[in-house]
Amino acid sequence: MAKLKVMCARSMHEMVTALAYDFTNETGHAVELSFGTVGALQKRLDAGETADVVVSSILALEGLEKAGLLATGSRKNIATVHIGIAVRDGAPTLDISTPAAFKQALIDARRIAFSDAAVGGSAGVYLARLFVELGLGDMIREKGMPQQSGGEVAQRVANGEADIGMTLIAEIVPVRGARVLGSLPAPLGNATTYCAGVMASSGAADAALAFIAALRNPSAADMWQEAGFEVATPSPRSP
Repeated sequence: MAKLKVMCARSMHEMVTALAYDFTNETGHAVELSFGTVGALQKRLDAGETADVVVSSILALEGLEKAGLLATGSRKNIATVHIGIAVRDGAPTLDISTPAAFKQALIDARRIAFSDAAVGGSAGVYLARLFVELGLGDMIREKGMPQQSGGEVAQRVANGEADIGMTLIAEIVPVRGARVLGSLPAPLGNATTYCAGVMASSGAADAALAFIAALRNPSAADMWQEAGFEVATPSPRSP
């Protein structure tokens, strides 16, 4: 039996951990999971760290392909997640239906929690740019609460420290006391599709491919959706 090392984007922590547990029970292959933001994983890969399977953004996996570090044909789409807006359970519903309404909700909020761009997560990097584009940079510096993880964003909302939280929906869903109000309104919405691929250096390629297949198993589709993801559909470049 193989022992797989899997590097995986942090927002997929709960789902990948659960599916890895099932995979080990069914196949006997052990799985060592290592989670981090997309940016943090990239730094580790740039420094020469390797794994059997990498689960990260499309851009990250394409970069591995171009560098010849990914096994040919192994990259597969796994799931897509959107940036969501969180409010406390029981709080009044806010109007976030349009960019103007969303901006006003931010202006009216007492405190705003969001993923910190400095950590390197896809949500934080996008939101930092969005705040500037909306002309809210100064306001965010005054009442913004940048957090180290999406779970912490949702927790700040759940305990009443922040009126609004913004991070990947999959990181809001597990936190009790916070609820997903919705995604960022069009055309502001941002989605991240995660892919998995086998590194060319893997000595357990067959087991690694089987693990990726387990992540994509149609029987897990409902689990992915309940966790705040959309099951990714095939694209011409990544079936």
